[in-house]
Amino acid sequence: MRIHQYEKLWIVGAMILIVGFIVTITYGSVGLGITMIGDEEETIAPDELNDDEQFGEPRVEQVGENEYAAYVVAQTFIFQPDPIEIPANNEITFHVTSRDVIHGFYVPGTNINAMAIPGQVAELTVEFDEPGEHGLICHEYCGSGHHTMEGLIVVQPEDEFDLTELSAETPDTVTSGEQVQLNATVENGQLEPLETTVDAEIGDQTFQQNITVDGNSTQDVTFTAESTQLGVGEHDWTVTVDDYEETGSVEVVSNETAAAEGGEES
Repeated sequence: MRIHQYEKLWIVGAMILIVGFIVTITYGSVGLGITMIGDEEETIAPDELNDDEQFGEPRVEQVGENEYAAYVVAQTFIFQPDPIEIPANNEITFHVTSRDVIHGFYVPGTNINAMAIPGQVAELTVEFDEPGEHGLICHEYCGSGHHTMEGLIVVQPEDEFDLTELSAETPDTVTSGEQVQLNATVENGQLEPLETTVDAEIGDQTFQQNITVDGNSTQDVTFTAESTQLGVGEHDWTVTVDDYEETGSVEVVSNETAAAEGGEES
């Protein structure tokens, strides 16, 4: 059967388009390292989120070598955590749910696109090759503030990313003659041990302690200052670990003031 030259051109053109569609779909679903949401979704009651091991404190945690999990809660009209900080060149699995109504979880320019539904947990896996910032928006109408509901995904260089958290506290007031205790907690959310230095200042007194925090664990550090050396009055304190800092103040009161305040309370 003789095929006209123009018909041959149309057939070749159609074949090129078909191959192009197949390549585009394959790259979009595989080449970007993104896994689509599965049919079997985890469930969780919205009123149990606060007590849940993962969603009670929305966060990013390391779950394996080059593997991280991001537990995200959507609610009117915010995402938690925000920003979501993740490392480049690592597999990130987002676990997304809602506390109240249906929200969207969409990153423009990618095929990260899911619904955050109360009672359900959407899971999708992605790997970002380059550091940068990506906007996160809700694309499901969720109420009067829907247009303001946005977040941020920050992809950090792999060698600069960490999951260190620092918290610290002192009593509000201390009676002169007593010790001022500054209690700090360093949390390491990665699997590898964290070797670091904790620096502290209480008034004009300085302290330093080297610590090693095991993977996925915390370590408490206590610094003690003599209130008589600080003197009566308010004193600022600071605790730093790498790029993290916590600040506050403690007031040293005289024995007479403490006794007078104690008498008034009684």
